[in-house]
Amino acid sequence: MHDPRPTEEDISDIGTNPAAFEAFYRRHIDAVGRFVARRVDDPHLAADLTADVFLAVIESADGYRPERGSQLGWLFGVARNVIADDRRRAAQRLRVNGRLAGRRELTVDDIARIEERIDAESAARHTYRALRELPEETRALIELVAVDGLTVADAAIALGVSPVAARVRLHRARRTVRALLARPATSLA
Repeated sequence: MHDPRPTEEDISDIGTNPAAFEAFYRRHIDAVGRFVARRVDDPHLAADLTADVFLAVIESADGYRPERGSQLGWLFGVARNVIADDRRRAAQRLRVNGRLAGRRELTVDDIARIEERIDAESAARHTYRALRELPEETRALIELVAVDGLTVADAAIALGVSPVAARVRLHRARRTVRALLARPATSLA
């Protein structure tokens, strides 16, 4: 049977080929930036996590398999793991005063651009407050499909579940989220 998706180029060399990495980065930076901005509300953390996603991509690009799904599905799986790792680390340590040590300081324009992106995603953060009541795997699936625009098959790949299981979970999750969002906004705080 013929796969209807267009064949995506091989990205296994982006860790060693600066031109290939630059093309990949330029093609996906906005999507990754939006993905991160929907999940965090601190512009410095959003910038750091976005950079960390692309560092993780460089390290793991040779593991991408186009036959398993799109680059974007794979990339969002990497981004999701980077954000989850950061949250685990943050939960295990106290906030350190010298957070900026060794990092390039963000300019006023950088902060303004990231704050605009965070503001643009405020409605999505409201929805995430409702989604917090869902189990983690269900929440991740509905985020990848409804918010990040992945196909159910690509979201299944990002989460490591079968497409059939993902479709069933998504159907149940949508029904639950509709019920949660129908409740008064004050009950979601």
